[in-house]
Amino acid sequence: MNKIIRMVVIVVVLGLIATAWDGFFVLPEGRQAVVTQFGAPVGQPIVKAGLHFKTPFIQDVQYFDKRLLIWDGDPNQIPTKDKTFVYVDVSARWRISNALTFLQAVNNESRAQGVLDDIIGSTVRDLINKHNLVEIIRSSDWNPEDHLGPDGKPAPKVIMGRDGMEKRIREIVSKATTKYGIDVVDVMFKRVNYIESVRKKVYERMISERKRIAAEKRSLGEGQKAEILGRVGRELKTITSAANETAEEIKGKADAKAVTIYAAAYNRDPEFYAFSKTLQSYEKTMGKNTNLVISSDSPFFKYMQDMKGTK
Repeated sequence: MNKIIRMVVIVVVLGLIATAWDGFFVLPEGRQAVVTQFGAPVGQPIVKAGLHFKTPFIQDVQYFDKRLLIWDGDPNQIPTKDKTFVYVDVSARWRISNALTFLQAVNNESRAQGVLDDIIGSTVRDLINKHNLVEIIRSSDWNPEDHLGPDGKPAPKVIMGRDGMEKRIREIVSKATTKYGIDVVDVMFKRVNYIESVRKKVYERMISERKRIAAEKRSLGEGQKAEILGRVGRELKTITSAANETAEEIKGKADAKAVTIYAAAYNRDPEFYAFSKTLQSYEKTMGKNTNLVISSDSPFFKYMQDMKGTK
């Protein structure tokens, strides 16, 4: 009898342990949960981490992520409003905003990725179809006069721009995914690339634009060079003119002083002055092998004759 009671007690204890084990669950940080009973959700989503209770053996727990999740679409070839084909690769970040709605609408993350494929993909295609290429590859804070279009004229002015398009796509997608318990946080153009034929034209246009800018820079440089050379020439003429004027002034003063000295010497001894000047003339005129043919009556011959007579 005691043995039977002991067995019953053991069974009861094991049953209580199993019940307790199945009746409690721990919700970790970064996760949320929905309790289901026979596949149908019971109550509101559980978002607070910690120990929680459910009916043992009858109810189950479905766990979902609370963190940001990544959606990465496949690159697609899409035509723009101005009939330019581009490859567009888009990425997005999303989270499960309502676990109960999410469970009822899509059930799991794999199906949610498929829903996002359809919604984001179609939204991106529709918006690109309605806008010119420049809106996708440029932001709104640039000057169209500095860029050329395919016809060589200034490119069209950006109205929305790439950032604006990403924001608009996010707004449209976010409204469409609310019913799935999904909140799309942001949408980004990961890469926008031209198809081969367009890429060649773009490269040619870029080369043409750079050549135009280089020509403008060279022209500006030549203009500045001419201006600098002109200014240097004018300054050089001014300096030369001032130097010549100063030199003439100094020369004039020196000549006047020399005349004064010569006059004083002449007044003191005219004969010696004449003799000195004649000797200077001899020195300048005659070298080692100089032959002179002059008249004996010439004043230039006077002192030679006197020196000869003296000898």
